Amino acid sequence: MKKTINYGNHYISQDDILNVTRALKEKKITQGHIVEKFENKLNSFFKSKYTLAVSSGTAALHLSMLSLNLAKKDKVITSPISFLASANCVEYVGARVDFCDIDKNNYTMDPNLLEDKLKKDKNIKAAIIVDYAGHPAAWEDFLYIKKKYKIFLINDNCHAFGSKFNNSESYAIKYADIVTQSFHPVKQITTGEGGAIITNNKNLYSKAKLLRSHGMIRNQNKNNEPWFYSMNELGFNYRLPDINCALGISQLKKIHIFIKKRRQIADIYKKNLLLDCIKLPKNDKNIFHSHHLYPVEINFQRLKIDKKTFFKKMMKQNINLQVHYIPIHLQNYYRKKYGFKKGDFKIAENFYKNEVSLPIYYTLTEKQQYRVINLIKKILK
Repeated sequence: MKKTINYGNHYISQDDILNVTRALKEKKITQGHIVEKFENKLNSFFKSKYTLAVSSGTAALHLSMLSLNLAKKDKVITSPISFLASANCVEYVGARVDFCDIDKNNYTMDPNLLEDKLKKDKNIKAAIIVDYAGHPAAWEDFLYIKKKYKIFLINDNCHAFGSKFNNSESYAIKYADIVTQSFHPVKQITTGEGGAIITNNKNLYSKAKLLRSHGMIRNQNKNNEPWFYSMNELGFNYRLPDINCALGISQLKKIHIFIKKRRQIADIYKKNLLLDCIKLPKNDKNIFHSHHLYPVEINFQRLKIDKKTFFKKMMKQNINLQVHYIPIHLQNYYRKKYGFKKGDFKIAENFYKNEVSLPIYYTLTEKQQYRVINLIKKILK
């Protein structure tokens, strides 16, 4: 039986194992100095003032929303083509979520459509912009919108670690009030599970930091009691242990090697999947793509095979593709609460009908990749 090929996979080196092993021998394996060291490394990478390591990308989005102090009538706009957390985080804080359709070429939010919404709705206080698959959004346009309409911008940068916009690897912090990261195993770097909030805004950082650990402060009472702690707000346990941060520090050293390999894989797909029925990802001129995902659109409507059958034929040969994503507005929760329906965001829905994510990760060999390519051609011929 041929080895299984998944759409994504992690890579752990001997250096990673040694770094985690050293962390396990520290006096503290959580809330220790390695957490701060990882945060400082991320600040250096993004050229930011403040970073908060947290337990997941979802936790990062949740704390970001809490730091904005949104009211129940306030709305936050995000993309329907993203993971559920990009919308759920708004629901967690009791605000209202709405969506904005995507650009048909790069699959990130269309800034013109966002501005159309802002012209009509004064309750929109923020937008969560997803750099889908690793392709930076139209950030110059979004910055203009942010200043004109005085809204908060959150860059859900979980797909785009190491991407560049206008030749800048640290672009994200230049445009957004908050940048969120995920270090899930299929991302460019991993901490096992984990995430981060990155910002230049001290107030937003301080609020998120307080809520990361139960809304609790220590050693700040008049009687100087060494055991003292006070819960000032209702917070959470969203801490990321030192063990995970040690892995993150080690992985970060290899980020450019990881991305170089992902781009090589993308180039091989680009050169070998030139079929009329396949639309390959397009890159805007001013971006450098880190390729967390490699999404292609297959025009199943003109073929004798549907998407489900195609998937099953690939799976039968131990090649597990993925779809990113089922549009969030079509999930039952959002249909029932807000009345969203098919046809509300047509570009996103059409993209979902045809989108398939091909395998792309550091340990994918050229032989394995050509196995994927040749099987796709065989099935679609």
